[in-house]
Amino acid sequence: MADNARAKKLADLIREVVAEKLQRGVKDPRLGTHVTITDTRVTGDLREATVFYTVYGDDEDRASAAAGLESAKGVLRSAVGRAAGTKFTPTLTFVADALPENAKTIEDLLDKVRASDAQVREVSSGAKYAGDADPYKKPGEDDDSDEDAAAE
Repeated sequence: MADNARAKKLADLIREVVAEKLQRGVKDPRLGTHVTITDTRVTGDLREATVFYTVYGDDEDRASAAAGLESAKGVLRSAVGRAAGTKFTPTLTFVADALPENAKTIEDLLDKVRASDAQVREVSSGAKYAGDADPYKKPGEDDDSDEDAAAE
């Protein structure tokens, strides 16, 4: 088993090599400038690497980019092998990153909360307190209930 630092270094190298090769080396039109490598993870034995990517566009662009990455997997793995110089080049698995969908969900939730806060602020703008303006007793004030109890 390799240590975590070595796996992290290899993951960083794979991310850089794959991104560079996609930008300059692979001539597949499905892998235009709208594919971004977001993260890479390598198993502890350095045999398998998972490459996370995002695609700018709609579902059709995502599907074509996934097909393009699968077809370019051998070229990308060869480039990683040349750059890494390890005994065994890890196999590459490409996974679409859920980051944009998660960010969209969070933005939608924040918009709902902002609208709810604005509604509460609007309703409470003319509201008054239920009790006195200052509900706390001050030293030296007479208490009516003490006088009633003493009179009986």
